[in-house]
Amino acid sequence: MSDSDHSARADGGRPPMRAARYEDGSITYPPHPVGPDGSEPVEEVDLSAYTAEVITWTTSHATPPGVREPNTLAVVEFDVEGTPVRALGQCTTDEVDIGDAVEPVYVEELRDPDVGIRERESQEWDGYRFEPIE
Repeated sequence: MSDSDHSARADGGRPPMRAARYEDGSITYPPHPVGPDGSEPVEEVDLSAYTAEVITWTTSHATPPGVREPNTLAVVEFDVEGTPVRALGQCTTDEVDIGDAVEPVYVEELRDPDVGIRERESQEWDGYRFEPIE
């Protein structure tokens, strides 16, 4: 994420969970420069403003360096004004099940930037996890 992206943060000082809408109405996450219909994005959609449903999940006990162990990941589906949008991401807990409603929760570090082979400054370490809604 560039410095200008950080300055354009959504409510609470967090960046948006960016998706892109295309001329045909389709939405991709993450955003792509060319949509399924071959067009460029016409609008940005902030998925953090929506809730999603867990489609499937798994827990990894052999994680990459700097990633918490165990690490529960879920494929979730957002309903953005009738358009389904799927995303893969970490969960805030291992207590998640198919059909659970979740909301995106911003975290400053998805993994420990001081562990692994990449320099801390070489990439962004923040993002979103999925928190079950009770």
